This record gives sequence, C-alpha cells and structure tokens, in this order.
Amino acid sequence: MRKKIVAGNWKLNKNKAESIELTSEIKEKIKGVLSTDSHEVILCPPFVHISNVVDLVKGSEGLKVGSQDCSLFEQGAYTGEVSAEILKSYNVSYAIIGHSERRNYFKEDGNVLSQKVTQAVKSQITPIFCCGELLNERESGSHFDIVQSQLEEGLFHLSETEIKNCVIAYEPVWAIGTGKTATPDEAQEMHKFIRGLVELKYGQEVANEFSVLYGGSCKPGNAKSLFNCLDIDGGLIGGASLNADDFVEIIKALGS
Repeated sequence: MRKKIVAGNWKLNKNKAESIELTSEIKEKIKGVLSTDSHEVILCPPFVHISNVVDLVKGSEGLKVGSQDCSLFEQGAYTGEVSAEILKSYNVSYAIIGHSERRNYFKEDGNVLSQKVTQAVKSQITPIFCCGELLNERESGSHFDIVQSQLEEGLFHLSETEIKNCVIAYEPVWAIGTGKTATPDEAQEMHKFIRGLVELKYGQEVANEFSVLYGGSCKPGNAKSLFNCLDIDGGLIGGASLNADDFVEIIKALGS
C-alpha cells in the first residue's frame, strides 16, 4: 500500500514565534484525523525553524519534518549551505528537491539536482523530487517530454532499492501561486504518465507502491477532487499550508 501524503512547504514565511504557533495548531487539529498506517503529514519550515518544529512534533504519529532543500555537498567550505547529513542529525525525514522556484531563481539543473538526491538518499532522507512544466511547454504539447527529462536527469540514476524511498511531486509551474489549478483530469493524466515512467524504469511492483503528489495551488476546495484520482497520492501544499485550518482540511481530503 502506497502512502498518502500531505506535505506543507512554508517557503520563506513565518518567524520563530509564528512557526511555533502554526506547528502547535496543526499538531492539535490533526488528532484523530490521520490513519497512521497509510497517512503521513510533513511540515517543511525554513531551515532555522527545523529544530523547534522537530521538538514540537515529537511523539505525534504520522507527523514528520522535512527541509525545503539540501546541499549537493556533503561537507566543506561551502558558506550558507546545509548538508543532508546535518539535516539528518536534526531528525529531518524528508527533503524537497528540485522545486520549480529552485530551478527558476537559482538555476538548478538536472546535474545539480541528481547530486542533491544522492546526498539525501545517502543520509537516509526521503527526497520529494519535484517536476513540472511551464505554461508555454504545456501549450506547445511538450509537457510530457519535459517531465520525463526532469525525472531521467535528476532522479532515475538511483537504484531500485534507493528509488523505493523517494516521492515525486508533480507541480505544473503555471499553477503555482497563480490561483490556477490543473483540472483533476489533467493532473491524473500526468500522474499516470509519471507512474508509467517509474514502471518502465523500475518495474510494476515499485510503481504500484510509489507515492506521487500533486503540487499546484491545492486548496481545501479542490483537494478532495484531486486526491480522489487513481494516481494522485496527496499533495505538496504551498500557501494553504500556512493556515492550520486550511491545511488540516486538505489532510482530511486524503480520506481513509
């Protein structure tokens, strides 16, 4: 049974007091909501809040902490970088890698991302590997080719054993922070395609157990229709994860 996951990417938001308040609210509001055998909720705060958030969620079943990135370097003279090994020492369980904002603003390409994935896996941190197309790429009909290239360049260098400990998040870039959302049919079509690529590379058994999340303006109002799709296993949530009530409503949309 593949995991149903909702991950909250706080991006560059929340100061120390606000991060503590949000974590505490989420922790309280999801009591009794999660089916811990198959459901997982991940909070991805800015790096400086990770220690506090880890301490706050300790003992809460089904509630994990992730980072928004990790370094491609293991250690050394790389000022400002945070390695996967350091993150693991703070009990970080997941790392978002290849988010469209990292690809766009920081020009991260497949070579950089593949090294970040390798570092995360080496430190026993589960990568949430992001892929997705721009609006012009979808309109030109090249969106499947774009997503396939991103996965092949950044993720598919892993072995079968390693890939089993990864998650993919499909984020149509044209739907992030724009208020636009892929329709359930559009999202399902791409998720099915992604699962098919995993099957071609690693086999049906791996593909059937692999979690693929939707990340493109998912909100309480549309979460259920998206999560009801056969190949959508949850969401990577941006803005809606900054409000505890909205975030918990999205979690509830995972169902039982």
